[in-house]
Amino acid sequence: MNKVVVITGASSGIGKELALLFAQNNFDVAINYSHNVTSAQEVCKQCEGYGVKAKIYQCDVSDNIAVTEMIKNIKVDFERIDVLVNNAGIVKDNLLIRLKQKDIDSVIDINLKGTIYVSQAVSKIMMRQKSGVIINMSSVIGQVGNITQTTYAASKAGIIGFTKALAKELASFNVRVNAIAPGFIETRITETLSESVKAGILDNIPLKTLGKTEDVANITLFIASDKANYITGQVFNVDGGMVM
Repeated sequence: MNKVVVITGASSGIGKELALLFAQNNFDVAINYSHNVTSAQEVCKQCEGYGVKAKIYQCDVSDNIAVTEMIKNIKVDFERIDVLVNNAGIVKDNLLIRLKQKDIDSVIDINLKGTIYVSQAVSKIMMRQKSGVIINMSSVIGQVGNITQTTYAASKAGIIGFTKALAKELASFNVRVNAIAPGFIETRITETLSESVKAGILDNIPLKTLGKTEDVANITLFIASDKANYITGQVFNVDGGMVM
């Protein structure tokens, strides 16, 4: 029987890459999305093309009640949950003095609280199973900070602390919890950057290139696999050497 992975924010970008790679490696895939049902359906169809079971679930991860219901439905549909990847996240860049409360709240609610809410719901299932893997998407910005990204940095730093604490809580249940901290990855967000901004970013990356979504997906698959059975409570940077 295939293992089951739940991926939040899986309709595009890194989340889409994750869904497809896990499907290629014989995981059944529960695809969470927030708004773009068309993209989610396309990802689902592509996953099914690899011969696995896939299904989409609309849910705003900042809504704890909706999260609880989604995870309950996934458990009914797939019978178990072996891997959770908390990938859903947003950015609202601006100088702190210009940030509106709704922007601050939305970043913390989706990035940090969303990770906590989904992990809480899935942890109950994994504890009963006595097995499971939770992988949280942080960011190098949560380690070093960045101008105009104070709230984003706070949310991603919070994910690192949460990961380490949850890893200690769940270790006795044979549930591993780790985090991944991507650097600058080629996505729709980086595509909007000017050439001068990109040049400035590359100056701070020893490998002198932006990462690709598959770079993040590949290490996520490894951490989720049995090959990483002795790894928990760690943060894996995928950043071209940006943070050393």
